Amino acid sequence: MFINQISVFMENKKGRLSSLTRILAENKIDLVALSIADTADYGIMRAIVNRTEEAERVLRQAGFMVSTTKVLGVVVPDSPGGLADVLDIFTQGDISVEYLYSFVRNQGRNALIMFKVSPCDKAVELLRSHGIELVTQQQVNSL
Repeated sequence: MFINQISVFMENKKGRLSSLTRILAENKIDLVALSIADTADYGIMRAIVNRTEEAERVLRQAGFMVSTTKVLGVVVPDSPGGLADVLDIFTQGDISVEYLYSFVRNQGRNALIMFKVSPCDKAVELLRSHGIELVTQQQVNSL
């Protein structure tokens, strides 16, 4: 039910992201989803990859600061209010959303949104009790 996400902290300078993605490519690690946030000096790439442990290992060997985090992959109706409904469930259940990013969108059907929430186990129970579908690491890797 939880999906492993790598977070890579890197200097915000020309070529650094290119270097990171080249390392993944050379090791046949597929970027399944990603989000990048930056400041003037540093950026954080959050990514779902097909081989989390290998990605973490090769990026560390190349001098990148890497951590792994558990996130939830939540199936959200791709219609106005779909995301708002899921966020309302979290609010009513006293779940904090630290961040989220969109993963897959199929017009008129469903979107897959990655959520970093706290507390995680309570969020899973709450979503299931409302009939909200969660996806597994294996399902994400096969998309």
